Amino acid sequence: MKLIYTPLLAMLLLSCAEKKEKEFTAPEIIVVENIDDENHQMKPLRVINKSRRDSVIAFAEQYLGTKYCYAGNNPKTGFDCSGYVNFVFNHFDIDLPRSSSQFKDLGTALAPEDFREGDVLVFYGYQDNETIGHVGIVYEASGMDSKFIHASSGSEYAVTISNLGSNAYSRRFYKCINVIETPALYD
Repeated sequence: MKLIYTPLLAMLLLSCAEKKEKEFTAPEIIVVENIDDENHQMKPLRVINKSRRDSVIAFAEQYLGTKYCYAGNNPKTGFDCSGYVNFVFNHFDIDLPRSSSQFKDLGTALAPEDFREGDVLVFYGYQDNETIGHVGIVYEASGMDSKFIHASSGSEYAVTISNLGSNAYSRRFYKCINVIETPALYD
């Protein structure tokens, strides 16, 4: 059997090869080290699994436009904010609360300059600055000007991307937490 390569076949083969290469790339782990002044020893400051963060964002993006549904945690019927965050991270075997209020005491608050893609943003409720009422996932990290992906009950009424720096969200911001490199956030 003779195989004839045409430009279309060549493009198809290259396209498949590129996709397979991206799908099966091993995670890139970067260890940032810090010198301990007392003993002059190197110790890990933090471990960043960049490709896992990228995977979380890529997975979360698939559901842009999915309708908002109070108490929803299924892409077929819709998501509320915590249902969406729970659904996304559950795909990566990261167990997070199902209710936004349960995020209040979860994790350690990060400084804005430490926000990274895949971190979780926690907000007070729309009209209540004492009760946690909303969560989202950092989509593009840029401190308090970060963009985040979330299931919005606002005018979008769907999974959307918003700006943390907007008045609607900056005034409600409570904290940002790293849930990817934290092995057990709660019991």
